[in-house]
Amino acid sequence: MMLKPVQLSRIDLNLLVLFQAVLAERHVGRAAAQLNLTPSAVSHGLKRLRKLLNDPLFLRTPKGVVPTARALELRVPVEDILVRIGSVMTLAVPFDPATAARRFIIAAPDAVLSLAAELMLEQIGATAPNVDISLIHVMPEQLDGSAETRWPNVLSRLENRGIDLAMLPMALVPPRFVARRLYDEDFVVAMRQEHTFARAPTTAAFCAAQHLLVSFTGDPSGFIDDMLAKRGMSRRVALTVPSFMMALMHLPNSDLLSVLPRGLVLQHAVMLGLTAVELPIKRKPAPIHAVVTKAALMDAGVAWLLGLLTELHAPHRRQGRRV
Repeated sequence: MMLKPVQLSRIDLNLLVLFQAVLAERHVGRAAAQLNLTPSAVSHGLKRLRKLLNDPLFLRTPKGVVPTARALELRVPVEDILVRIGSVMTLAVPFDPATAARRFIIAAPDAVLSLAAELMLEQIGATAPNVDISLIHVMPEQLDGSAETRWPNVLSRLENRGIDLAMLPMALVPPRFVARRLYDEDFVVAMRQEHTFARAPTTAAFCAAQHLLVSFTGDPSGFIDDMLAKRGMSRRVALTVPSFMMALMHLPNSDLLSVLPRGLVLQHAVMLGLTAVELPIKRKPAPIHAVVTKAALMDAGVAWLLGLLTELHAPHRRQGRRV
């Protein structure tokens, strides 16, 4: 049923902002802090919203609040409404990269950020001189599962507009997101120059060597270990580090091997005195996608950023990268 204008006039759009904050934080106090309100003001707003929507929306627990099924159903529509309103309010000043003064926040593993920054910053400096970029390093919270189980914090921050765009190694995204393929990344075995493994890169030599593993949690097991285990083999991970760049820094002065993204190794091998060979065990390349929410894509600035990154990576999609 369509609401009459007099009924619509009674709806305070601030209640939708409040709803979005409580849904994101799952806690009235934290939502209040985010909105610069008192907890009692948030509770009062929720009471008004419950009457309007005829649903409890959030149920109290000792650790905060839990959304009802109706509240979860409203998440995407409410976000769409708020983004549409924001778009309407900014129509008076359309996004023009040549004149826009804005900061975009991009999140990705550091191996992806390294390549993206090299491609992006020169182009932005030339075509969008007043646009600033903040790059945030993120890593998966677990190796297996769906995008929502591997990257829950990243997807949550995209929905809350804490970040504008993420570049992630995933093939599928939840339906409330949009993904654009940037390139396919595969992995190689990297090591210092003159390492004996480079002359005889057999599976047996690979297993006998000591390894450096990139692990955000410190877990000394990764996808390579799973592949080896399926073949009844194993390796010794002598060192874990929390980022790909740290792994690169450790390799030149050690006998460790490290399985790293091909693009990252190509980018830094000469400067660091590294070499690389193909993995002794075949693995399919991982697609790297630029990910935004469908609602955020209505923001002309985010749409421009997504288009820019897709265009800049096009040569890598066509040509591939080989060591």
